[in-house]
Amino acid sequence: MRTIQANGADLHVALSGPEGGPAVMFSNSLGTDLRVWDDLIPHLPPGLRLLRYDKRGHGLSEETPGPYSIETLADDAAALIAALGLGRVVFVGLSIGGLIGQSLAARHPDLLAGLVISNSAAKIGDAAMWGDRIAAIHANGLASIAEVTMERWFSPAFRAEGRDAPWRRMLARQPQEGYIACCEAIAGADLTGAAADLRLPVQVIAGARDGSTPPDLVRATAGLIRGARFDVIEEAAHIPCVEAPAAHAAILSRFMKEVGHV
Repeated sequence: MRTIQANGADLHVALSGPEGGPAVMFSNSLGTDLRVWDDLIPHLPPGLRLLRYDKRGHGLSEETPGPYSIETLADDAAALIAALGLGRVVFVGLSIGGLIGQSLAARHPDLLAGLVISNSAAKIGDAAMWGDRIAAIHANGLASIAEVTMERWFSPAFRAEGRDAPWRRMLARQPQEGYIACCEAIAGADLTGAAADLRLPVQVIAGARDGSTPPDLVRATAGLIRGARFDVIEEAAHIPCVEAPAAHAAILSRFMKEVGHV
């Protein structure tokens, strides 16, 4: 287990692969920790330097007082890249991680060789929706939203086999105030203008069965970004690195080859 002080928070990280290898940084979704990438990692090309981390308020990272902003979370990621001496990374952001990646690319473009926005958008939901979720959690705890969250995260076939059970437990065990602080960050984020100004290689990915960020929403964000490539994973919902890791990794691998990062 390893933690790093970055931008005023103690962040849990997992670093693997050869030193000096092309670096790939993974930023996971709301309500998950860095284990969400476990099944995807074996499908990636060899020789990569892989950084996974728990954003503040999640997993084993520090739960600093909220509310958070997407800009703060992006600066956390930038501080980790600098602290670990990774150079220019391909940043892979899932859901809120995709918002973090867009902000990171806008605020620290020199740190990125490419950006993957997976199951995310320039703006996700509205303040009223996030306010309702926060109120429900304050009233009844994170476990109270677990069932409806699983319906958004995973396809019916995946849930019918009971494979969502450990992810339901992961969600329920996240630090509650950290989860709420990240909800507030998403509620306050509108990166529409920033997305249109991005000037780096970008791959955008949607899940055909995604109930949190539907394909049309994700596609619209891809349309804002000059030269962005867009792909849909037909068999997946909101967490394709869990539900369809080989297909998800294939898109990432193709993108890294195209930008010369493998």
